[in-house]
Formats: sequence, C-alpha cells, structure tokens
Amino acid sequence: MTRQALIVGATGITGSNLAENLLASGGWTVSGLSRSQSRVTGVQTLSCDLIDPPSVRSALADASPSHVFITAWSRQETEAENCRINGAIVRNVLEALAGRGIEHVALTTGTKHYLGPFESYAKTKPETPFREEQVRLPGENFYYVQEDEVFAASKREGFTWSIHRPHTLIGYAVGNAMNMAATLAVYASICRETGRPFVFPGSPEQWEAVTDVTDVRILAKHLHWAATTSAAANLAFNVVNGEVFRWKWLWPRLAAYFGIEAAPYPGSPKPLEVQMADAGPIWDEIVAKYSLESNALRRVASFWHTDADLGRQIETFNDMGRSRELGFLEYQDTTRSFTDAFDRLRSDRIIP
Repeated sequence: MTRQALIVGATGITGSNLAENLLASGGWTVSGLSRSQSRVTGVQTLSCDLIDPPSVRSALADASPSHVFITAWSRQETEAENCRINGAIVRNVLEALAGRGIEHVALTTGTKHYLGPFESYAKTKPETPFREEQVRLPGENFYYVQEDEVFAASKREGFTWSIHRPHTLIGYAVGNAMNMAATLAVYASICRETGRPFVFPGSPEQWEAVTDVTDVRILAKHLHWAATTSAAANLAFNVVNGEVFRWKWLWPRLAAYFGIEAAPYPGSPKPLEVQMADAGPIWDEIVAKYSLESNALRRVASFWHTDADLGRQIETFNDMGRSRELGFLEYQDTTRSFTDAFDRLRSDRIIP
C-alpha cells in the first residue's frame, strides 16, 4: 500500500534529503509544503506561507497525508519570537489537517534541546553523552514549544509521533541557514584561492573535545525508519553518525580534500564572520573565474551558525542507545559525510 508523505520544509537540507530517500525506497508519494519549488524530481510542491493559517489551509485543502514530516523552522530575533513563530508553523499545519486520518507525525528539532536556544546557547553544561530522557532546560526554547504542539495534536487526532534530535547537520544543500559542509567548503575554497590560512575558527574546547555530527542522509533514514516502525512510536530520539571524533583530527582531513594545508591552531577562536567579513567580492570573483552557479556568499555559507557550533566551550556528543535497541543500526563515516557533500557541491558547480 502506498503511503502519502507530506514534508513541511521540503526544500531545506533535511526535507530535500528525506524526499529523495522516500522516493528512492518506493511505496511513497511525496508532497512538499514550502515557499519555493522543490528541486527533487517527483515531489509535488504545495506553496504557502507557513506562518499564515489561511495560506496553509488553502495549500492543504486537498491533502490527506498518512505521514507528516515537519522539518521547517524560521529564525527570529528573540527566543520569544522563535517560540511564537515556530510553534505556529507546527500548529498551522496540524490544524489544517485535522480530521484527515494522519497516522504519524515526525518532528525534527536538534541538539539545542540540550544546549539551549541561541540567546543562551551552550551556557549550561549538561552531562555527556546527551540522552533523550534528560529533562528540559529552564527557560524558553522553541523546540519545546514545537514538541508540545505535536503532543497536543496527537491527543486530539490519535496519530503516533516521533521526535528527532540531530546534532550539526552535514550534507548537500544550497541556501540553508545551518549547513556546515557548504560553509567550510566555501571557506576552504577562498583560502585556497587567496592564500589565506585555513585555520580552525572555533574554541580550544571544540578543538580538543569529543564531538559528533549528523549526516543528513542518516537523518533521512532515521525519519523513514521511525515512521514505519511500531516500536519507535511516541518516542524522542537522538540521531548522529555513530562515530565520535575531535576537530584537531578532522581538520587536516578536510584541508587535504581541497589541496591545502591546515594551519596550526592559534589557541583561541578566529570566528568566520570576522575572517570572512570582506569575502563577498572575493567569492563573486571565484564564481566568475570558475563559471560556478551564481550564488551570493550569504546564500552558500552560514558563517554565524558554524561559528556558534565551533565556538562552544563545552563537550557535546549524543547517545544513540535508544535507536540501537529498537533496531536502527545505520552508521556513517564522518570524513565521508563532509567529502561526499563537497563532491556534490562541486558536481553542481556550487564550489570550484
């Protein structure tokens, strides 16, 4: 029997990779709810403004998905606004689909569940590895608001749910606010072109500490698995590659991909937003020189977000025991997570 998937945020890094996964597996039709057209062949795009209830209702007027995957968010100036807007995104979609017979809703949040929102990011020191049963942090966090919207709708409608908490996402995407792979690829390309040192921009703690990341392909498999595995119903899950590493080990490997040397770590943060403050015109010259797709620097690199991840002053890695016990055994080599994303960015003429 064919399942009907609705992916909220289908053009983002998670939504697009999930769409590819579901369509490749067979047995799914896929609709995508987003402002813009999905690049994934086979996705029916339903265009709307996710924070406008009438727009969402109109887009979903004829939709009857069996499975809803919520992968969208919108960054706001304050966490109070993040809570209001991002809670509304979830509520608007689920209210528009009320009474349509949804079987399962999957919500993607992230490790800020344990680290706190941008305003107070990584100011507490929760015990590592992070485990799903750890209590919520005090204060506002839009992930908690989104979870509560799913829980409330589940009680009204009777569908099952799953919550997915990836760490830093690594994978192919263009125009995504949180894509470290594209950001570091752009940074390395500029360093190679200009002779600037390829210096790790983060904190001494991140340089030395154990950490992990989430390949977006692993996340897509995890979303698919939880949505179709009865034992995974009504549970929250961490989802990471299954490999831990230290940045001082990985950084030279990323440099080698681009044919450059990794600079010695300077002992203190060198934020990319500062290093790359003058890089817009440089990137435009690189785009012209190598006949790349015409993307402004701000579209392909999110220096602020990579700085936030690499600037943390605490150790951060995640336990996957809950998923393993229920049968999700996928593993992804982290170096390959980056280099596979770099390969695809090159193939699509996003980077030289």
